[in-house]
Amino acid sequence: MMGAFCIEQQVPRCARNDNTDEILMIHKVIPVGPLQCNCSIIGDEGTREAMVVDPGDEIDQIMQIVEQHGLAVKQIVVTHAHIDHVGGAMKLKQRTGAPILLNQNDHALLKMMDVQASWVGMRPPGKIAIDQSVGDADRLKVGSLDATVMFTPGHTEGSICLYFPAERKLIAGDTLFAGSIGRTDLPGGSFEKIMDSLRGRVLALPDETIVIPGHGPETTIGEERETNPFLK
Repeated sequence: MMGAFCIEQQVPRCARNDNTDEILMIHKVIPVGPLQCNCSIIGDEGTREAMVVDPGDEIDQIMQIVEQHGLAVKQIVVTHAHIDHVGGAMKLKQRTGAPILLNQNDHALLKMMDVQASWVGMRPPGKIAIDQSVGDADRLKVGSLDATVMFTPGHTEGSICLYFPAERKLIAGDTLFAGSIGRTDLPGGSFEKIMDSLRGRVLALPDETIVIPGHGPETTIGEERETNPFLK
């Protein structure tokens, strides 16, 4: 297991042409649940609209941060349907009213929550209903923040990443880690597909792109291109 981390960032975007105040991204990353999934709380400092990515567990802690920053959660985005990433999504929806977004190719995994819970010793979260399927090149907006969905199958059939081009930041789910990649030995996994996703999509991003993986510390595309043994 990668070491857990917790960061809070205000990331300036490029200055607007009309010289008005620059837009800031509020980004809080907290490890949740027994597998310490990195849950991202991302908000526009101006509008206070936000998305939460991978609320696997500990919804009270997530909501404490949301309320501390005065945020209104507009979207709940799940990078893939493993229980440590999606297990708390319904509870968060009940608290916020925000829709749950997931790629449709992972719907089969949603029907395996009891089995997945037995793998990791978690309590089954009950039925999880998805409100919207998201796919490659879809754009997700909260306030003035704009993310592009990257379809990156391999860890699961429906794995996605979120890329914020203005901030040059990637929410990678379990596709890419610092020094490693996502496992492919669980249902829906494929080593060939994850390598295609990494080499064909993820490594096409600029070297300075900050990567927030699904577990463990942040990294950059350049660092992984240079040192990750799976990407040699």
